[in-house]
This record gives sequence, structure tokens and C-alpha cells, in this order.
Amino acid sequence: MKNYLIPPISQRLGLYLTGGISTSLLGGALLFQYVGGLAPCSLCIWQRWPHLAVMILAVIGLRGIMPRLMLGLILIAGLISAVLGSYHAGIEWGFWAGPSGCTSNLALDGDITQMTQQLLDTPLVRCDDVAWSLFGLSMAGWNALISLDIIAAALISLRRI
Repeated sequence: MKNYLIPPISQRLGLYLTGGISTSLLGGALLFQYVGGLAPCSLCIWQRWPHLAVMILAVIGLRGIMPRLMLGLILIAGLISAVLGSYHAGIEWGFWAGPSGCTSNLALDGDITQMTQQLLDTPLVRCDDVAWSLFGLSMAGWNALISLDIIAAALISLRRI
């Protein structure tokens, strides 16, 4: 018998865990939006897509359709979610600039028509504003951190016993 620091888990349990984590994160985001009244920015919307993919892939895997492949795809979706969340959190912390249509980067050196168009093209919810935080982490930061759990669960359940 092999000695493991972290024992492997079954693929089925891995699919339940990853699907459950993504369902919780997406459900929480929707609660914040529709119950809490916090409108999402465009990067917030982007971060929802990998979780939807994880949920769909977990259901497919739990139906017995190539569960190992589904876990591999879930691993990739978890990585994408962690990267998007980290990127968004970095914008909120001011480490780097966000997409031009998502932050408050208005050029003041043009004519009034151009400035008016820039204002009209800028969304009401900016990506560099933190709408909610807990223990110093915004929702994007929490998404990145909890997405690491999806990655870990997928990796652990992909290990051969």
C-alpha cells in the first residue's frame, strides 16, 4: 500500500466536489447580483463562464461519459477561472490596467464629442471598483482562491491509486 500525503479520491467524488464548488460560486455570484443588488462588471461575467463549464462537465462525467476526460477539462476550466479571478483582482488592486472599456481611463485631450462618446461607451460598473470584499479580498480574489480548490480536487481525483 502506498503512503500518500494527500490520499487520492475517486473520480466520482472529484466530479461531485468540483461541480459543487462551481455551483456554489456561481450561485453566490447570482445572489449578490439579484438579491444583493451588486451589478457585475464585464470581467465578473467572464469569470462565470468557466464555472458553468465545470458544472456541465461534472454532470456529463457523473453520467458515466468519460469521467477522466471530464476531470481533465474541469482542471483546465478551473485554471482559466483562477487566472481570470487573479487578473481581475490585480486590476482592483491597481497592479495593472484593465481592458479599456472596463476601467476609468478617459482621455481628456480630445474634443467634447469624442469625450462624450467615451463616457457613453464606458460601462456603469467598472472593473477596477471593488463592490464587496471580505477580509481584504474582493469577489474576484475569492473566486481565484476558491478556484484553486477546483484545481486541487480535479488533480487529486485524476491520480491513479
